[in-house]
Amino acid sequence: MQIQWYPGHMHKASKALKEIIPRVDLIIEVLDARIPFSSQNPMLASIRGDKPCIKILNKNDLADAQQTQQWQNYLDQQKGIKTLAVNMSQPDKIHQLTHLCHKMVTNRRETDRPLNAVIIGIPNVGKSTLINILVGRVIAKTGNEPAVTKHQQRIALKNHNILLLDTPGMLWGNIENINSGYRLAATGAIKDTAIEIDDVGFFTAEYLLNTYPHLLRERFQLSETPKSELELLEALGKKRGCLRSGGVVDLVKASKILLTELRSGALGKISLETPAMMADEIKQTKQRVAEKDATKTLKTRRKRNKKR
Repeated sequence: MQIQWYPGHMHKASKALKEIIPRVDLIIEVLDARIPFSSQNPMLASIRGDKPCIKILNKNDLADAQQTQQWQNYLDQQKGIKTLAVNMSQPDKIHQLTHLCHKMVTNRRETDRPLNAVIIGIPNVGKSTLINILVGRVIAKTGNEPAVTKHQQRIALKNHNILLLDTPGMLWGNIENINSGYRLAATGAIKDTAIEIDDVGFFTAEYLLNTYPHLLRERFQLSETPKSELELLEALGKKRGCLRSGGVVDLVKASKILLTELRSGALGKISLETPAMMADEIKQTKQRVAEKDATKTLKTRRKRNKKR
């Protein structure tokens, strides 16, 4: 799915991040534990260099615990990366982050100066709430919708000798993996006004039918598993009264219900991607991009030949 939501402040934040990275000791990236791959910033890999990086898998109370552990094992094997899986009901575990920061940065010469860390994450991933827990008071704006934080701010964790640079939640202008776009939309990282709700609903329904059919049957009190995503949306639409005149199910309303229940955790603990899935999708994406580039090159050549 092509994302049409890329506010100006996100573009500015991306440019600023490139300037900031060389000056910090450590990078903290807050990920959504349900979509650790789709919620990580692809730009970071190219600009990080050898900077140590802590990847926080937030909202792990909404994710499949086995899949979260798989992701931690996968990410922890990468050079200079450590993970921490948390949720906002675990303040003690969140405070482990400060100790982990100092543990990972061992080559500082000026130990009397604060450790400089930048914290980044996609919109609505819970970054601001996490910061407020670390500080012990409300210092970062929070909200149950994307793009609440729009400006950088420096936050001193004086008791831990850490200076934290908070950046606005940011997406990237070109999400090459089509499925990642759907997953970002399904989990609420993109404003619903910028997407086709029923399109995302069908994508989500298909995945859940293949992966968590028992949770769907239990939540929507279905006697048997629907055979298709359309049957699922129609079944839950009838259960929840999403009907138009003539008894036709309103698929947009049914999709909203499905996505709301997924986002809130009412459906159960669900992960939308695995390391194995991502390996396959990365190959497919590279092939699709290569074909697209080849087509573009061919069109350019034809235009030049016509002008001659």
